[in-house]
Order: sequence, then C-alpha cells, then structure tokens
Amino acid sequence: MFQNQRRLQKIGSSVLMSLPAEWIRTVGLKKGDILSIEINDDKSVTIFPVSERNSQGKEIAIHLFDLSHDKLINQIYGAYLLGYDIIKIGGKNQINFENREIIKKAMRNLIGLEIVDEDGLNMTIQFLLDAHSMNISKILKQMSSIVNGMHRDIINAMKNKETDIDLLVRGRDDEVNRQYFLIVRLIRTAMMDRRLASSLDLSNIDILDYRIAANHLENAGDLISKLSSQLSGFFDEIKYEKIIEANFIILEMQEKSISGFITKDTEKSSQVVTLFNKFNTISNLIKNDDIKLEGNYQFLLKMINTIYIMDEIAKCWVDIADLIKPIYSIR
Repeated sequence: MFQNQRRLQKIGSSVLMSLPAEWIRTVGLKKGDILSIEINDDKSVTIFPVSERNSQGKEIAIHLFDLSHDKLINQIYGAYLLGYDIIKIGGKNQINFENREIIKKAMRNLIGLEIVDEDGLNMTIQFLLDAHSMNISKILKQMSSIVNGMHRDIINAMKNKETDIDLLVRGRDDEVNRQYFLIVRLIRTAMMDRRLASSLDLSNIDILDYRIAANHLENAGDLISKLSSQLSGFFDEIKYEKIIEANFIILEMQEKSISGFITKDTEKSSQVVTLFNKFNTISNLIKNDDIKLEGNYQFLLKMINTIYIMDEIAKCWVDIADLIKPIYSIR
C-alpha cells in the first residue's frame, strides 16, 4: 500500500492537494481526466477515475490440461468467488461430454453464470448480473427465508408424525448455498472495488459482518438438513412435546436475529439471548427425561444427537445477533 502525507495548499478561493505521481502512473491518468470523489461514513474520502468499466469485465482462463474433475470444479468456483466476470475454459483437445456436464453442473450452483460462447475446444462462461444493482441485505433475507422454511417443515412433520421429512428439505440446502456463494462473491469484489462497496452501501465493518452472518446462515442450513436426516423415521417414537416447543423457540431466534442484524436493532439482539436461555432450559429438561430411560440406548443416542444439532442451530442465531452493533448519536 502506498502511503504518505500531503499538505493542503490554498490558491485563490480553492484548497488543493497534489496526488501521488505513482498513483497517477498506475491508473494511467493524464491532464484533463476527471476524478470522482466520495465521502465515506467515517469522514474519509475515496478517489477514483471516472471511466467506463471494461465492458468485458475481469477475465480468467482455465486450461483443461491434466485437470481432474474435482480441480476443474474448484477452479470454476474459485473464479466465481473471486469476482471474475468471464471464465474461458479450453484446451488443445476437444472438451468431452463428461467435462461439459461437470461444468454445467457446477454452474447450476453459481447464480448469474451463463454460457455465452461454445465450440468443440472452448467454453466461455459469463457473469451476467450487475453487481452494482444488487441488494446484499435482500439476498441475506432470501437465504434466511429458505432456511426458515426448511426448519418450519421439520417442525410441522414432527407435529403430524410424518416419516419422510428428509425428502421435504432435500435439495433446498443447495439453494441456500447458491445464495451464499453470491454473497461471498459480492463481498470479495466489494473489498477490492470501493465503487462497488459504495453502491452497495457497505462500510468496511458491514462487509465483514455480512460475510460472517452469511456463513452462519449457510451453516444453519447444513445443520437443519442434518436434523431432518436425524429425525427421519423417528417421529413415531418421539413423545416429547418439549422438542417441538424448543424448535419453535429456535425459529423465533432466527427471525429476530436476521431482522435485528439487517435493521441494526439492538433490542432484538437482547431478545435472542433471552430466547436462547429459554431454549437451554427446555433442552436440559429433555436431557433429564432421557437419563431416566433404561435399555433403549439407540433411542437415547438419537435424542442426544437431536438436541446437540438443535443447540448448534440456536448458536448460529446467537452469533448473528452478536453482530448487531449499537448506533450512537453524537450531539
């Protein structure tokens, strides 16, 4: 990072400051070029040239020489998450049917990618969404809505003693992952492009907080999928209404933590902690009831695993609530 100090000069009624020559050369500026200046929330300023972005965007090439299928998928995911707009895949030989199907399968998990050019030797994939027009809080709420729906379906299945709950939530976690990858892409790009961060209305601390919150949401989706697998075919044995009650508390924790995080409502953060304490009280009662069971070790093990997964889900919402920062008014 280039850093030095500059002294302000007054010429007539204007206050001027010279720009570093090294920066001028790096960005290719010349006399008469126009600069844009943005004032940030922390009273710092961001300066960048006013020029059309490269219409082709950031571009990367992936060569298929000796690439295993796993490495090919990892490179596509990596290019997407690092903010590349164009991904060119090719090699000296024809791209075989298997590789093409692997590429298309990877693309289905990455929102905004489309094949824009294709022949026997090459495939060109492009990110067609405008990052500057996106709303990161809206994407986070979409993630939360899917996760909430998965969990709510599990609770309803428990109430109705259904046995195929795993089928109800299967595949929906993939959509959570798609939204998560899009948020990670936006955040990483915003960290490198101050203009994008400004258009998304993200400060540096917001970028960090959204990355952490999205990670907890994605983790909660995985845990809820595990919960559905754990409980599948198990409902006819469950006699504890407390388990359903505990899950409703976790649902309420999620709704308050996500809403509070997006609106920066510190009161909801406190409510999440209160709900977590209530959940702990109920889960301890369930554990105490389980200890009284004798001989049914398989049932006991399932109950212990179920409570553990529920506890991990609840902690995800506590961790998101912890990100809610107080807003102070300075008079």
